Amino acid sequence: MNILIACEYSGIVRDAFIKAGHNAVSCDILPTEKAGPHYQGSVLDILDGGDWVEKWDMMIAHPPCTYLTVTGNKWFYHPDDKGPMDERRPHPKFPNRREQREEAFEFFMELANAPIDKIAIENPVGIVSSRWRKPEQITCPTNFGHKEPKKTCLWLKGLPVLKPTEVMEPEYHTTKSGKRMPKWYAYADKSKGQAHRAKIRSATFQGLADAMANQWGTNEQ
Repeated sequence: MNILIACEYSGIVRDAFIKAGHNAVSCDILPTEKAGPHYQGSVLDILDGGDWVEKWDMMIAHPPCTYLTVTGNKWFYHPDDKGPMDERRPHPKFPNRREQREEAFEFFMELANAPIDKIAIENPVGIVSSRWRKPEQITCPTNFGHKEPKKTCLWLKGLPVLKPTEVMEPEYHTTKSGKRMPKWYAYADKSKGQAHRAKIRSATFQGLADAMANQWGTNEQ
């Protein structure tokens, strides 16, 4: 099958599908971190196949979650305001956060409405569930051979939910102050900068990528 991996520069999901025998192409505004078929630019340019294929059979998309996830809600409003949400001022450090959320949601929906028969869109728990619809599946890397707990929502079109391949007990990291957090979150060392932290937190776990390729890449769908 011809498979587009949208918003991926790591090459993890792309290479899992290539290993499974498919023609997979990753796409992101950043260059790929691993050598392989990659379009550097907006995925909206090639949703119809572009110069790569006549038509995509499947798309796995990982749109940026910065403005969609619920964990970022604290940055939308002024910390001194405690009244109704619609009456609160914007956060002084992020005055355009609401507009950025709208743009992010619009991009998400452009992917969801792409002219492709089989679509999976991955994102953490966020506003899409209330603004559009709930995901078909909420899973976790611990279902696919990893010990790092990380809720992963999947909005699916023409694809079944993923079956667990190897269930693991989750492991957590405890800070010096006693705060417990998922190990994958702790990997994102603040000293290496925000870009590094974002890459660590957004990367797809290999076990999940393999499950996508092995279960969605069959001819039985």
